[in-house]
Amino acid sequence: QAQLVESGGGLVQPGGSLRLSCTASGFALDGYSIGWFRQAPDEEREGVSCIGIGNHVSMKYYSDSVKGRFTISRDNANNTVYLQMNSLKPEDTAVYYCAAGRRAVCIRNVGYRRGGNEYWGQGTQVTVSS
Repeated sequence: QAQLVESGGGLVQPGGSLRLSCTASGFALDGYSIGWFRQAPDEEREGVSCIGIGNHVSMKYYSDSVKGRFTISRDNANNTVYLQMNSLKPEDTAVYYCAAGRRAVCIRNVGYRRGGNEYWGQGTQVTVSS
């Protein structure tokens, strides 16, 4: 059964780092655009980063709130996409989700645009607190 699983969340002090993983089983992530999203309590879901597929693998997007601190990357050998999060702030606290879209696109300076045939993970909690 195809599924997507996020991991790597946890509790970290302000200024610390975490690396989130988005790992697929049952399908190959290198054929999908990947988006990372987050949702804090009582707030709307926010797209924080995405990465394109194929010849557009260099196409990446970061929201203004995370630009310069977060880095998205692919590890096709492990069928995983990572989100390296550095210099974490309390406002980064949220549940982080990844999405994999066969027909989605990642547009530089715009973000992840859904296109159907999509998988979502269950989320991983990130808490930044002293």
